[in-house]
Amino acid sequence: MLIFRLITFYFTALFISFSSQANTAVSPLANNTAEYAVERYSNDMIDSLAELVTFNTVAIDGVKSTDNPVHIAFKAALKRQAEQLGLDYSDHGYVVIIGLGNSKERLGVITHGDIQPVDKSKWQKSPFELDKTSEPGKLIARGTEDDKGPISTALYAMKAIQDKGIKLNKRIELYVYMAEESDWGPLEEFIKHNSLPQTNITIDAEYPVVTAEKGWGLLKFAFEKKSIKEKTPYISNFKGGFFASQIPEDAKMVIKNATNDVVRTLRAVAQLDTEVDYKFDINSTELTITARGKSAHSSKPQEGINAITHLAKIAHVDGIKWPNNGAGSLVNFINANIGLGLEGKLFGNIAYSDDFMGPMTVSPTVIKQQEKSIDVHINIRRPRGKSKEQLLREVNAAFNQWQQEHQVAATQLEHYVGNPFIQDNAPQTQTLLDVFSHFTGIKDAKPIAIGGGTNSRLFPTAVSFGPSMPGKAYSGHSEHEFITVEQFKLNLKMYTAAFIELAK
Repeated sequence: MLIFRLITFYFTALFISFSSQANTAVSPLANNTAEYAVERYSNDMIDSLAELVTFNTVAIDGVKSTDNPVHIAFKAALKRQAEQLGLDYSDHGYVVIIGLGNSKERLGVITHGDIQPVDKSKWQKSPFELDKTSEPGKLIARGTEDDKGPISTALYAMKAIQDKGIKLNKRIELYVYMAEESDWGPLEEFIKHNSLPQTNITIDAEYPVVTAEKGWGLLKFAFEKKSIKEKTPYISNFKGGFFASQIPEDAKMVIKNATNDVVRTLRAVAQLDTEVDYKFDINSTELTITARGKSAHSSKPQEGINAITHLAKIAHVDGIKWPNNGAGSLVNFINANIGLGLEGKLFGNIAYSDDFMGPMTVSPTVIKQQEKSIDVHINIRRPRGKSKEQLLREVNAAFNQWQQEHQVAATQLEHYVGNPFIQDNAPQTQTLLDVFSHFTGIKDAKPIAIGGGTNSRLFPTAVSFGPSMPGKAYSGHSEHEFITVEQFKLNLKMYTAAFIELAK
């Protein structure tokens, strides 16, 4: 009887052990290598990032990336880092490929080495120096989250896999594109003439797994400048914004012939807006109001405070009618059609939403001063559910109706409306969700949609995997870009494990 019980216990334990292993989402090999990567290479990864962020790899108008000396120097540093790690490196102009392994089957890891512009005056230290001390626990610099941090992470994930001598059934290829923020044309041309990996992930977005991206768009309107001869108060100038994909942090409005009543009224309204820091400067009858909001990625307008719309809003008060002289027209237009909302609900019938992708967002991001006009650029992020043609018809109808009602001299400039992207047949999605759940403890993770646009849509069956955690503010494109040391290490774990699970 005792022997029977022992035999039963043995086979029961064996079955439980086997079942546990069979149901383990992340293999012991992937888990152990991920732990090794963090233990062995966390400091080296930070050192790698510290070098990469020193290069101001913003695009220069009229200069190709292949002719840009900073881009060339950045790629030289990347080549040196890759070869020191024992990885192969090939330069295809706008595209760099860093590889591990020789298999015909390939896993593509998509990143970019260019960055968005910066306003250096808004950083505690240089945005091109990895700041590890101003805010302990954070690594602050342009590119830390978007997308030089992920490049460094991928390099050391590949190095850890190489150290362990893991036999891969797929070659791992890290793609670093040098114009993701400005021009996808060279990448599209590269793709025409080169075969791509069969499996691809982009590490330029969010966790758990991004399977849908809204379409990027830009609506442009020009308001004709006109001289004002009367002594009535009028808005003589209005400016704000830095670049199209950033929620503007700063805006300025100048009012001529400002009476005491106008100044008192605008001050009182400004005091009610606790989200924005306003400064009033009075010189005789000229009033200058500056607004400081909070920059953010324009795909996530809810994480910023738009200085343009808030400053326009305080000028929208009963008893004050602004002449349509250009700047005044622009302010009147913003208040009538956009306000402080984020979804364009005031702008005719353009607003709409998708159950999975969410609502279209509508954000004025840049005001351009031209010789004969003042122009506003409105960044939109649109989901599926409405055709480009329908949306442009609705934009046209709403603008024309407002223009006619208010007798404004204004024109629509050339709009750009990009298409939303849906990836619903990527076989690697569940593996990535399993890796995410294993290392974060977040169960039942599901694919998500984002407002941003990545190069995922150009690669076969690609989805995005990190580096930003759900529920955390995304700092890329802001004037306070950072990644925490904790998140940097967690990314190294998840990328190492994901590469193994997808390539072994």
